[in-house]
Amino acid sequence: MPRPCKRRRVCALPERRCFRPVGEPIPCREPIRLTVDEFETIRLMDLEGLTQADCARQMEVSRATVQAIYGAARAKLAQFLVRGGELTIGGGAFALCPGGKGCPRCHRHCHEGGNSSEKDRGDL
Repeated sequence: MPRPCKRRRVCALPERRCFRPVGEPIPCREPIRLTVDEFETIRLMDLEGLTQADCARQMEVSRATVQAIYGAARAKLAQFLVRGGELTIGGGAFALCPGGKGCPRCHRHCHEGGNSSEKDRGDL
């Protein structure tokens, strides 16, 4: 039996959760689904400029796990940019940083109201 998936620490949920090309009707094929932890690795590494090791510490997982998540996220983003269609963000195994006074890891307000959840958030 495989080991259960460790919950990845995420500082904030994405503001937008669905993307599609402007002026095109909703595509016929299945949307490309980026999980919240994949979104978080893209945010931390590409936007914030963190290394894989720093990203791993912030998300409370191993560097190898971050590398795998990041690779999967980049492949999905490339598929969306090249082939078009719809990209949705949601689900995955993650836990939100505790809200209220800001995040000691990222030094910004993480989550307005609500509690950190240690179970799969499923569809947002």
